Amino acid sequence: MTDTSALARPSPEDAAPPPRAANDTLPCDALGVARGIRRLFARNDIWCLPEMPLRNSRRADLMGVDAKGRVVIVEIKVQRADLLGDGKWSDYLDHCDRFYWGLAPHLDRSVLESDAYMPDCCGVIVGDAYDAEILRPAPSIPLAAARRKVEIERLSRAAMRRLTIGADDECSQWGVAER
Repeated sequence: MTDTSALARPSPEDAAPPPRAANDTLPCDALGVARGIRRLFARNDIWCLPEMPLRNSRRADLMGVDAKGRVVIVEIKVQRADLLGDGKWSDYLDHCDRFYWGLAPHLDRSVLESDAYMPDCCGVIVGDAYDAEILRPAPSIPLAAARRKVEIERLSRAAMRRLTIGADDECSQWGVAER
């Protein structure tokens, strides 16, 4: 893969959600949006962790690494008020090569075109619990090599810690929690 702007789209049979009962509604909560985005990323060899703490005391909704070692962060929004009231999102830009807004399908995206949301450096993904699609690719704004190394090491250690504790919760008492 050369660029996340050319992410693979599922074939029609892969994209079709499983049949649902007439009264069943499509989940559009943050967990559902994150699930759809993780599926999109996984198909394109981008692997991420949810709720990744950053060194500036922020927490990225999704943070991952693509096949070329570029760091990707996604900030998920499912409510208009949450999107409009988020003044901290720009703090994520110092920790990634690519930044995306991950939105529920029903959310009005027009505000993301305003200068306050820096559309020149932010991509937009719309997703639900079944899948996601990139509406605007995020440009690559490369981190300094030393900074990228630190971020990837932190992400790797967080992933290993989560896997280890998932397999044996006794291990949670040792080591340092993700920071």
